[in-house]
Amino acid sequence: NALHKPKRFFGAARNIEEGGSLTIIATALVDTGSKMDEVIFEEFKGTGNMEIHLDRALVDKRVYPAVNISKSGTRKEELLYHADEMPRIHILRRALASLPPVEAMELLLERLKKTKNNVEFLLAMNLKE
Repeated sequence: NALHKPKRFFGAARNIEEGGSLTIIATALVDTGSKMDEVIFEEFKGTGNMEIHLDRALVDKRVYPAVNISKSGTRKEELLYHADEMPRIHILRRALASLPPVEAMELLLERLKKTKNNVEFLLAMNLKE
């Protein structure tokens, strides 16, 4: 089909001989009302290792980065963090997922500003939340 060659190209990031890495950044416009846009998005969705969903409501309120945290994430995030950090990250994700996207990002930004780095931020979280 017409998507075979582009899918092979995007899949190339995983198939580098002798190690190394290749980063490919792609964008897709969704929620356009076009069935073709949805088909293309769904076809490529499985080829990525990370998804960042931008949110119009955040842009409209001038909240940046305009990332919908609940819809964004990376595969195999457990390989990016120390095992002790994962329970805190799961609690953080659950707490933010319970909020509308604008409130979630505002809360995250507010809390991040109070700490010097990500480790301090995670350690400041209450594990009983």
